[in-house]
Amino acid sequence: MKSTTTICLDPKVKDKLTSLKHHSRESYSSVIERLANLAIDEKPLCDETIQGIEEALEDIKHGRLHSEEEIMKEFDLK
Repeated sequence: MKSTTTICLDPKVKDKLTSLKHHSRESYSSVIERLANLAIDEKPLCDETIQGIEEALEDIKHGRLHSEEEIMKEFDLK
């Protein structure tokens, strides 16, 4: 059963929602549902991925970073 709810939106947010419509007659409910589905990842990260993220964060904390320019130079890319 559908229900109706009124919400207060900043006009800029409403404009963004309007720009995300697939067609002019698409409801805001459909747009918001699509966005909500994109925001929720139902497949959890595996332990290996979490470990990789943690290692990358440690690298960042310790300054073990390379700029895009350095990488391009090292691999002779243009």
